[in-house]
Amino acid sequence: MKNILLLGAGKIGIAITLLLRRSGDYTVTVADHSADALKRFTDLGVDTVQLDINDGAALRKTMAGKYAVLNALPFHTTSTVAYGAYDAGIHYFDLTEDVASTRVVKEVAAKAGSAFIPQCGLAPGFVSIAAHGLAAGFDSLRDVQLRVGALPRYPTNALKYNLTWSTDGLINEYLNPCEAVQDGKNVELPPLEDLEEFVLEGVAYEAFNTSGGLGSLTETLAGKVENLTYKSVRYPGHCAIIKLLVEDLRLARRRDLLKEVLEEALPITMQDVVLVFCTVSGKRHGRLEQESIVRHIHGEEVEGQFLSAIQMSTAAGICAMLDLQATGHLPSKGFVRQEQMPLDLFLSNRFGKVYA
Repeated sequence: MKNILLLGAGKIGIAITLLLRRSGDYTVTVADHSADALKRFTDLGVDTVQLDINDGAALRKTMAGKYAVLNALPFHTTSTVAYGAYDAGIHYFDLTEDVASTRVVKEVAAKAGSAFIPQCGLAPGFVSIAAHGLAAGFDSLRDVQLRVGALPRYPTNALKYNLTWSTDGLINEYLNPCEAVQDGKNVELPPLEDLEEFVLEGVAYEAFNTSGGLGSLTETLAGKVENLTYKSVRYPGHCAIIKLLVEDLRLARRRDLLKEVLEEALPITMQDVVLVFCTVSGKRHGRLEQESIVRHIHGEEVEGQFLSAIQMSTAAGICAMLDLQATGHLPSKGFVRQEQMPLDLFLSNRFGKVYA
């Protein structure tokens, strides 16, 4: 049994806890500042700690003796938790899509004696593993396209969208610069641009630039790919309304107000679907070829609790990386990229099978 500290008693935290507990190989202690949020975990018989992560001494004490810390808190806590893990000498995993936060983790990892594995969720996370796995089958690469959406199954509003995960993370994706590779050069693209439409299995979608989904792929594939892009998938019409809010109504300057508007207007739904659509083209045996991975992930019941598609896909990603690191399939120290994990090994893992 490996003792795990999970920071964050939210929707993803409960999913991680249930998956790890079901495996029978991990004991989980959940820490959060909110006693109300922790109550759901104590009702399930899970050990909990009410913790202010800005209290360095309390954070190190809570981390002491643990195998790893899994950070399921908002992205702005990343550096605090990463430095705490460094001080405690334990392994570190997170779910962040924030580019600047990951740079901090990389700096901490360079001097650490334990493994630091950020961006372990869906995107970045599984899509990085999938794209790199496809790319490995080509002699040379032309285009790598990652398209991912966490969508309501039954949209009823003009945005054709419901909140399924962190609103702060969503706003980050919509407003921050987007890393990409164009004509072999690493570039930053504006968010909410390069709108495209496609039909997949009879359903119409749109996709547009959003931030953070590529993780470290721009570095890993530097000099090897002509074009590398990540876009979020939505139902048609979503992007135009978001641009009205953030550009015409200037809510990009008022992220706090934009968050309030979205959370007041868009209900949370557990009836969602996660779409993953990764396509790679390039030369193979002298011919220009293309290969894609398509996944539709739905919610399911775990330990008597129904988990939504975004809960399952995100929690499965970080649990699989923890499991594979703990069993010696990933380095035991330093900065570890998602794409260092072979796709077939990830999909055969008991947690990674969610994506299989």
